[in-house]
Amino acid sequence: MTTINALAAADRVIVPVQPEYLSVVGMTQLFDTVALVKKQLNPALKVEGVLITLANMRTNLARNTLEIIKQAYGGGVKIFPHPSPYSTKVKEASASGKSIFAYDPRGAAACARRRSTGGLLNTAS
Repeated sequence: MTTINALAAADRVIVPVQPEYLSVVGMTQLFDTVALVKKQLNPALKVEGVLITLANMRTNLARNTLEIIKQAYGGGVKIFPHPSPYSTKVKEASASGKSIFAYDPRGAAACARRRSTGGLLNTAS
């Protein structure tokens, strides 16, 4: 219900996805939920794009999964460039209840997210 309520109240959404198989499966379910919310509760809801997060692009798994995401969704949804790198700071930020922008604003993950989204994600809240 929290996800549905958030989508019903939002104007737009950025979908964060780790480049891993189960995350891609969950992404499919989330897009189904977005479509349902858009149809029944919030016709103005817009998907800004997909942001690849916690990515270790040195691995074949991450690179292959990113290609699968691009093939499956790239034609209809923007895939933000510059995947956000895997960073322990992201997990520490989450555990502390802060965004990466508040926890480590000059770190690689925060900088990559800002660069990738053109400033759409640039907040300390």
